[in-house]
Amino acid sequence: MSAPQFATHEVINQSPPFEDVNLFLSDAPLRDAAAREGAGTAREDLAAFGAMTGSARGFEIGRLANENLPRLLRFDQKGFPADRIEFHPAYHEAMTMSCAAGLHCSPWEHLKETASGPPPGAQVARLARLYMMTQMEPGHVCPITMTNAAVPTLLMQADLAEPLLPKVLSRRYDPAFKPVAEKSGATIGMGMTEKQGGTDVRANTTTAQPAGRGGPGAEYILVGHKWFLSAPMCDAFLMLAQAPGGLSCFLVPRFRPDGAVNPLRLQRLKDKLGNRSNASSEVELQGAHGWLVGEEGRGIATIIEMVTMTRLDCAVASAGQMRLALAQAIRHCRHRSVFQKRLVDQPLMTQVLADMALDVEAATALAFRLARAFDEAAQDSAAAAWRRLMTPVTKYWVCKMAPALGYEAMECLGGNGYVEEGLAARLYRELPLNAIWEGSGNVMCLDVLRVLSQDAGTAALVFDELETASGDDRVLASALRDLREVEPEGLGPGARRFVERLAVTAAAVLLRRHAPAAVADAFISSRLVDGFRHTYGAGTAHADSRAIVDRALPAETA
Repeated sequence: MSAPQFATHEVINQSPPFEDVNLFLSDAPLRDAAAREGAGTAREDLAAFGAMTGSARGFEIGRLANENLPRLLRFDQKGFPADRIEFHPAYHEAMTMSCAAGLHCSPWEHLKETASGPPPGAQVARLARLYMMTQMEPGHVCPITMTNAAVPTLLMQADLAEPLLPKVLSRRYDPAFKPVAEKSGATIGMGMTEKQGGTDVRANTTTAQPAGRGGPGAEYILVGHKWFLSAPMCDAFLMLAQAPGGLSCFLVPRFRPDGAVNPLRLQRLKDKLGNRSNASSEVELQGAHGWLVGEEGRGIATIIEMVTMTRLDCAVASAGQMRLALAQAIRHCRHRSVFQKRLVDQPLMTQVLADMALDVEAATALAFRLARAFDEAAQDSAAAAWRRLMTPVTKYWVCKMAPALGYEAMECLGGNGYVEEGLAARLYRELPLNAIWEGSGNVMCLDVLRVLSQDAGTAALVFDELETASGDDRVLASALRDLREVEPEGLGPGARRFVERLAVTAAAVLLRRHAPAAVADAFISSRLVDGFRHTYGAGTAHADSRAIVDRALPAETA
């Protein structure tokens, strides 16, 4: 006899999975920012990329890569050191997608030709893709970001860059563990922090002794360790170590020129809160061979350009992850009914969604304004000033907002958001990361103080631009006047308040100039006029919340 079929209930009033959503076409703030800041000609390509990253298959790749964690293979079957990482095929699929789209190299592809510089908007177009890819699967973006950011540092040592760049600029992902010369593409990582110092890299104890004459481009032998070496299967790393002349930057490949494996001995993988698909390791350098990039004693000055570019990616990625959290919440609330109304029509919920949408649009606008500054800094002093001051300001504010917004969005989903089957839980574990990596909040504030105290002209150029763009808005004029009057000498303990106020004011100026009035008015009144508040939905009672929500995710896409 067959078992009886029990129909105990009908599943109704559940929102559809967040998938098969075009992450570009459904995102008006992203579309506007990309066009405004220089990537308008890439619209069709970005729409195609948005369809791919927002597809059911794209999100499935993200799930598989995070549920099937990287595995460290310390030794082979005969007991010899292996020092390799084994990844799930989904991780490699994500890497293949990102490399094919040029996320690791597109701003530098002009180096393969005779052109004098990159095409206009190259950074903005790349970062629009990264903004979407980090929603699909953020862990693999770590080696993608580091590879792109390593190029300007490599270019400081032309003899080292020349054989490596053709592999870095290839759009073919090659996961094989073999010398770079035998591969169709290469990725570059970074190793800076050590157990005893962390952010204070001047406290590093790893030593680098010349193998011969020493000097720029010469071979050194490195002995020591790195406490966080993410993406250890990269083909080479830029590392800091103490040379005879002081802290210096070295290019350390996984293979030596003779084809032997360089002794980077992987000790263990970090058991991280989030970012699980990305292998982060502890490594010992047991006489590893590295080549000096730049001068001895100039390690921080040499690698800082790579660090600066990774900070830009952190800000854009956090904005993208905030966008995913918001879009999921709105989609759910459009389909879920409670107390005889759809959640999105409940006034308190509408207000919460709108309040989150304000921060997401502000973060997106500020991050992509910064991206344009990276595109234009070489030719324009005002853009260079924005890049210098607003990189730490933007990273600080955007990355710090993300975890709180992710929690609020999770609460909109209720219990469904707190289980691992959906996107929200994994996203929530990811959101704190970018505020910690590549310079935590206090480090960003100290960087801002450094600019204010050592280069007043840079800050003046930024304030001039903001004042011009603010028009006749009296609230913005007052906020900018207050910021200008701050004396950097006495700012130390109040640096966080200053940096946050500058970020909010700059975002408000951008929204006033470019966003719909409903968005700009609500952001300015709730962030610059009203008093302090801890939670979303507590300061936008008089905003046009419905208009804000509809802009964030149009009803026809939900």
